[in-house]
Amino acid sequence: MDNHSSEAYVSKNSLNRRNAIKAFSLASIASLSGGIASASIPDENSNFPLKKLVCNDYATVQQLKMDQTLKAGNIARTYGYYTVGDGGGAEYIISEGKIQDLTGTIIITNDLYASIINSTSVNYRMFGAIGDGQNDDGIQIKEAHDFANRMDIPVVNTHGEFWIKQAKLIQILTNVNWGHTIFHIDEKFNSLNENIFIVSGREKPMTLEFDAETKARLLAQMRPGATIIPELAPYKNYLIVVTDSNDRVGVRSGDVYAGRSTKAREEFFFIEEHGRVIGDLAWGFKDYTKIVAYPGSNSYLIIDGGTFYFSGESSNIGGGSYFSMGITVNRSRTVIRNQWIGLEKGNADVAMAPRKGFYTFSYVYDVLLENATLIPWEKDRPGTEKDVPNGTYGIGGSYALNATFRNVTAEGSPIHWGVFGTNLFKNFRVEQCMLNRIDVHFYCWNLYIKDSKVGTNGITITGGGDLFIENTTCRSNSFVSFRRDYGGKWDGDIRINNCKHVPTGMGETAILTMAADDIDYKYPIGYGRTIKVENMVVDFSTVPNSKGISWLMRLSPFSRAGYGGRVFFPSHMEFKNVVVEGREQGMRLLNIPDPQNFQLSKRGSYDGVQVRTNCKMIFEDIHLEKLGASDPQAIDQVHLSLKNTSNSTYTDEYALYPSIQVNGCNEFAAHLGGSIVEMSVGNCKIIRFTGALNGSLRGSLTFTNCKFEASVIKTEKPYYSIAATLGTSFTNCIIYAPRVDELAHPELVDRIGFIQINKGVLYNHLNTRLGNDIVAYHKSQGLTFSERFISMLKAHHELESWGV
Repeated sequence: MDNHSSEAYVSKNSLNRRNAIKAFSLASIASLSGGIASASIPDENSNFPLKKLVCNDYATVQQLKMDQTLKAGNIARTYGYYTVGDGGGAEYIISEGKIQDLTGTIIITNDLYASIINSTSVNYRMFGAIGDGQNDDGIQIKEAHDFANRMDIPVVNTHGEFWIKQAKLIQILTNVNWGHTIFHIDEKFNSLNENIFIVSGREKPMTLEFDAETKARLLAQMRPGATIIPELAPYKNYLIVVTDSNDRVGVRSGDVYAGRSTKAREEFFFIEEHGRVIGDLAWGFKDYTKIVAYPGSNSYLIIDGGTFYFSGESSNIGGGSYFSMGITVNRSRTVIRNQWIGLEKGNADVAMAPRKGFYTFSYVYDVLLENATLIPWEKDRPGTEKDVPNGTYGIGGSYALNATFRNVTAEGSPIHWGVFGTNLFKNFRVEQCMLNRIDVHFYCWNLYIKDSKVGTNGITITGGGDLFIENTTCRSNSFVSFRRDYGGKWDGDIRINNCKHVPTGMGETAILTMAADDIDYKYPIGYGRTIKVENMVVDFSTVPNSKGISWLMRLSPFSRAGYGGRVFFPSHMEFKNVVVEGREQGMRLLNIPDPQNFQLSKRGSYDGVQVRTNCKMIFEDIHLEKLGASDPQAIDQVHLSLKNTSNSTYTDEYALYPSIQVNGCNEFAAHLGGSIVEMSVGNCKIIRFTGALNGSLRGSLTFTNCKFEASVIKTEKPYYSIAATLGTSFTNCIIYAPRVDELAHPELVDRIGFIQINKGVLYNHLNTRLGNDIVAYHKSQGLTFSERFISMLKAHHELESWGV
């Protein structure tokens, strides 16, 4: 407390006791046995002279107020606020004179005041909180925190029940230990803009101004990949938010928004020593309209414990406005732990207005929420007249850097909306959580999910950076859904390992859904820079009768938007060890539209001699869907397709020139649409394969240790179309009798398109074999395989004559 504050407690003519009182603990006066005791403290005007200090004991604050013998300079101690032992006991100094701030002060008479002293912590009873269900205890709770904030001491209130009604904006600047304290929140008083608790820092944010020369250097520094910005070195330990309101990005698609909703281009990051940047920059800036520095705090504020019961009511009827009803965290380096949030016993969530979230984290760096249980609020109730008009959240926020959620539980039924509803989260970690949804609407950058379970509302995000998910289960039709309304994009690396996807619907599902609408989102959209998915179980036990197609990735139907923007495509994709359980029907791989229009980060080319690939796709040990008989050239009855719906002219060298490797995928069917591809298939049974409908595939095809068993409908078309300009090669492959309309027809083997019995073989062969079914059939017909034909199966080169 500064001198000005001291004068609020003790008049100028009173004994200046502040330092003496701190040094002199009344708790040490063990001799106090009745109503009055005396002790001595050093006088401020001499080195060691002693002066009598009168100490009075009272049962309650009311008894203290009734004592007419009190004088300025007396010390008083109570054993309770309303009753002895109710927890409201405190020590006071009696002073006279006008009090400027009554927080922590009791008015005894017009001229006499009792002010709390000698406290290393405070609780709510000390300030008169009743806890009877009628009093708005939030008023006294606010006074307790105001006092703690001014004295820079913690609030320690480890038990009791309190009812908060109209009180709002209870500011928390110091540590809090709520322990087993129970708070009852009356939601009839929820506010649009005022939360109940506000966790703040003591310093205020500031708007930064630079001269033209410094601004130019700063703009040049703020770009993706920046690690040090010397111009911001003076703002060490600040969260920096850069805004260009004149540059609008992030158009939001959908009927409700009709492309009108946009956001200013913004970036946020933290500054450490010598301008070191924490938080990858995703954007560059041509200009900015504002830079604000938010202080990072030089200590951790910890809030521990607490149980919160909500009435479940609404402060208005409908309207769509979002209401506050919990804790806003605006202070960096804040830790919240060991809390439970739910409805009053016997109450239901009947609110018709959406909530912003019990926890709201905004403009913060390095925050942690752990060991917390809360509920996602109801939205889609039976009967549309009971639906909440907008999404309603249990956790919200924006501009949060290095936010960690650990051992947080928030699950519910399908009528509950997603517990998370956030924007602009960066370096976002979810560990050992059980949540019905993880959602960042706009601009998530670096998301790490580990050892968690996500419910039916799924993982829904857009943004970029690292997306790393490990040992996690997601019960949703998409393991990760990249939000269509913001372009279905991820501009970074995706790693998913040892996870389980549990589809919950009967329609199409996907491990990754990355579909967008055909509009201008005002930023590039695309499917990540690299993708690696390993050891995934897709478990249909919840919907075992589902016949919906299950994709590794579900993409937009276009690679170039109508306005001309090209979709970016990964340079590396890898899917390994994907197993389907709970139904027999397996997976499909990809349906890639118009590869000639994609935008890759690397150059590729085809010159008739070689393919210079710029994308590697690896599919290994994927449990594939068993496809029935089909037209051999049908593009919609395959596991992997590259469609050319417009023309085959490639835009430039940054179009998609892939190297595709498929290994250990049985019952495989592919249609490459005459695209430019370098493809190898190994250890697979291949039921249909079309390189090009007319002529040859531009590129090469290699088949190793593969089994060819065509599954087609009755047709005059060749069962396989595998001519390739740079060669088609077979090594250690086996040819089985084709299945036409689900029946084996060894007599139709000549229609497979690259072998005719005793007539010749096409392409390059090494140790190609005929299946026993074909051999047995032809022997039964009295046919003898010619030595020349057998030699061609053993070894044949495309430059040799194809015929015997």
